[in-house]
Amino acid sequence: MLPTEHRLRRREDFATAVRRGRRAGRPLLVVHCRSGATDPHAAGGSVPPARAGFVVSKAVGGAVVRTKVKRRLRHLVRDRLDRLPAGSLVVVRALPGAGAADYDQLARDLDAALERLLGGAPKGCNPTGAVTDGGRAAGPGKPGRDPGGSAQ
Repeated sequence: MLPTEHRLRRREDFATAVRRGRRAGRPLLVVHCRSGATDPHAAGGSVPPARAGFVVSKAVGGAVVRTKVKRRLRHLVRDRLDRLPAGSLVVVRALPGAGAADYDQLARDLDAALERLLGGAPKGCNPTGAVTDGGRAAGPGKPGRDPGGSAQ
């Protein structure tokens, strides 16, 4: 079970994490993370612990399947709370394939998403967040790139 102080409960907190946080998508889930968010409801102005919430829609499966996915995700996040910065808000949204996935597959996708969010800037971005030309900006047949390799 996820400890009470680490649970994300208010709609506003979910919205903050999803709208203002960074996102990392994987085949089975999407993780939204807002690092270092301050909680105006926290007593004494201290930094609250990292908190996590889960979104598992009916697209994942019936009630039994959704509950199983939520329990698995809660357990996985509980074991990874020490990796999350204090005050961060994390929302884990299960995608339709999560209902058929086993525990290890969910763990791999969650670890990959958290690594991308907490391990540094995503590929193709510099630390300021501006997109660099990592082969994505212009592809074959697009302006700005010479598919022949030589300028004439």
